[in-house]
Amino acid sequence: MPRLYLASPLACGLEFDLPDTNARHVQVLRLQPGNELTLFNGEGGEYTAHVMEMGKRHVKVRVDSFNDVERESPLQLTLVQALSATERMDFTVQKAAELGVNSIQIVQSAFCGYKLAADRAEKRLQHWQGVAQAAAEQCGRTRIPTISAPIKLEQWLNQAPAADLKLLLSPTGANRLDALPIKAKTVQVLVGPEGGFSQEEEASAIAAGFMPLLLGPRIFRTESVTPVVAGLLQARYGDF
Repeated sequence: MPRLYLASPLACGLEFDLPDTNARHVQVLRLQPGNELTLFNGEGGEYTAHVMEMGKRHVKVRVDSFNDVERESPLQLTLVQALSATERMDFTVQKAAELGVNSIQIVQSAFCGYKLAADRAEKRLQHWQGVAQAAAEQCGRTRIPTISAPIKLEQWLNQAPAADLKLLLSPTGANRLDALPIKAKTVQVLVGPEGGFSQEEEASAIAAGFMPLLLGPRIFRTESVTPVVAGLLQARYGDF
């Protein structure tokens, strides 16, 4: 059954035309009147609906029932990701959403090979949010990860919220997975760009309470780290 995210209130009995993007998706799938689909708005739960009318420029649906399902992990996981190139950033956001990351904070660090001009930041943020929404539609999540606009790493460290566990992924980290605490409900993970963090940035992160963590003897690409560490943390503290 097709599954669509709508950024609007939903209620049983509601009849409305789907937004253009959703309507095009339904038309591509060639759904017909009477066919069912699942709708969710990121506020928890999901709705079963059906197509009422299929026009050339509109798709009208009716919301039939509500399922109070919750597929979110008990682990509140925040990814603090240094800005990377377009395709790599998209991959990171997509996999973070699939693996249950709750929020993503983009940061700019010294060795970021990809620079984002201020006038393009809002457009890229909307794009990343769309990637996260599409991933949530596919994987069955009922909530969408929040993505915060890029800020300088130093600025974020100065205002970082509290967490049970703060991890800095580092190729020179002194700690391995067996050094992590047995329990944690809120975890922040700091991931560097293709060139890694500078020594000064790592020192600042450690001073802010981040534990340097070494995942193994091999060096991961920045886009590979998120699915690896998110999966490990979900297995240890979440719902894997």
